[in-house]
Amino acid sequence: MKDEVLDTHSKALKINLDPRWYGTFAEIGAGQEVVRWFFRVGGAAGTVAKSMSAYDMKVSDAIYGHADRYVSRNRLQAMLDREFDLDVERLGQERADTTSFFAFADTVVARGYRGGHEFHGWMGMKFQSRANDQPSQIVMHVRMLDEEASAQQEALGIVGVNLCYGAFFLSHVPEELVESLLDNLTARR
Repeated sequence: MKDEVLDTHSKALKINLDPRWYGTFAEIGAGQEVVRWFFRVGGAAGTVAKSMSAYDMKVSDAIYGHADRYVSRNRLQAMLDREFDLDVERLGQERADTTSFFAFADTVVARGYRGGHEFHGWMGMKFQSRANDQPSQIVMHVRMLDEEASAQQEALGIVGVNLCYGAFFLSHVPEELVESLLDNLTARR
């Protein structure tokens, strides 16, 4: 049976206070909302090795390689692979025996000033369940149904924290992990 649902603040703080996980948040396009939660709740220095955002397509290409589509599963995979590999390469010698590395990434198009887009994105985690494990991965497509850009950003941040929390604490119970993705949201968002 599922325990009481933690609010988004509590989930982000629980992750920040757990010394096992350390990694990168990479958010491109309209998706700079997830890592903000981890900074807002405090204790992010124990979780966030790097936070980055690449809004310009040329900048994104310089980091992750050329993409025909920027809001796509292929772009997300390039982000996850690159950021996870960099964490292990840069921090592995010092922390590999005590740290489970992760990379969170999203690539999103949300309601803009001129409107007119399909409001959706790709979000994922590449993570080690335990130190020195081979990484696991969760990838999902998100569709934002809110009409206002600020509400879309809020929902994106919440589902991103839910994904991180699910990967770290519920990956051994996939049904609960999937169900938890909408914690503190409704299906209409």
